[in-house]
Amino acid sequence: MTEEATYRQAGVDIEAGDRAVELMKKAVASTKRPEVIGGIGGFGGLFSLPSGYSEPVLVGATDGVGTKLKIAQALDKHDTVGVDLVAMCANDVLVQGAEPLFFLDYLATGKLEPEKAAEVVAGVAEGCRLAGCALLGGETAEMPGFYSPGEYDLAGFAVGIVEKSKLLDGSSLVTGDVLIGIASSGLHSNGYSLVRYLIEKSGASLEDDFGGLSLGEELIKPTKIYVKALLPLVRRGLVKGMAHITGGGITNNLPRILPEGISASIKLGSWKVPPIFHYVRETGNISCDEMRSTFNMGIGMILGVAAEDASTVRNELEAADERPYLIGELEEGERRVRYLERS
Repeated sequence: MTEEATYRQAGVDIEAGDRAVELMKKAVASTKRPEVIGGIGGFGGLFSLPSGYSEPVLVGATDGVGTKLKIAQALDKHDTVGVDLVAMCANDVLVQGAEPLFFLDYLATGKLEPEKAAEVVAGVAEGCRLAGCALLGGETAEMPGFYSPGEYDLAGFAVGIVEKSKLLDGSSLVTGDVLIGIASSGLHSNGYSLVRYLIEKSGASLEDDFGGLSLGEELIKPTKIYVKALLPLVRRGLVKGMAHITGGGITNNLPRILPEGISASIKLGSWKVPPIFHYVRETGNISCDEMRSTFNMGIGMILGVAAEDASTVRNELEAADERPYLIGELEEGERRVRYLERS
């Protein structure tokens, strides 16, 4: 008689899943907002819309962390990639002028390790606290045979809200408006396939010294979340457009908010490019154009503001512990970015 088969024999451990959920509960609870109804464990998260909106518009964004996860897994450090995950989504919601309300995550792995999964979700919860949104729920999937041992993938989405009349799409930007760039924390979560390729090709190690940190510690720095610094400026009408600088760099992301007939001039040398970008460029002998169209080059967010508001915006960003730079301006022309060499 054939032996009775079980889900555990197939590689899926229901008890491990239950334990993982228990380990996550405290982190999830730390992100709760007043609009959250109930707790985790249901078939869906419940969230009531905030009051005070006459024409509320919901804004959604979804993303993953990408191959930066390979760095986390190589370092066996899993408590920061969740911040990256929230950042990539919450910052995208923010550039529409919206306040992030809630977030849901999806963690998939070949064999579920409850403690490791809880570390990842603790990072997601930290990202949610930084963004001011609730971690409303998520899914942990154990998929034996699909992922190599120790591997996992991470994805998620955020939902935000904005008054319809206050949606930001860059349409009010005009010639003479200025561009304020806000410093990134490093590579953020883009370009890691190229970075990993260069490390392997050059024979470098994640343990190599990098300015007092290891190279791995530099590469694992989480993406900055700009919500709490920028939302007050947005609500006061001081920002006319925002571009989140992700994959594609300034070259490809900034034109997404430019109206027809408007171009952007970016002044090279107007901000400090962090050492990691010089390292990547020199290690791979990469052209400046390739670097600018792949990486953020030290600028994680760009604001388009009226020239007369630039000083106010910069002062308030500095008071919020951000590093803003006046990096360019808008002028007539084709909807693209033009880089100006330092004179």
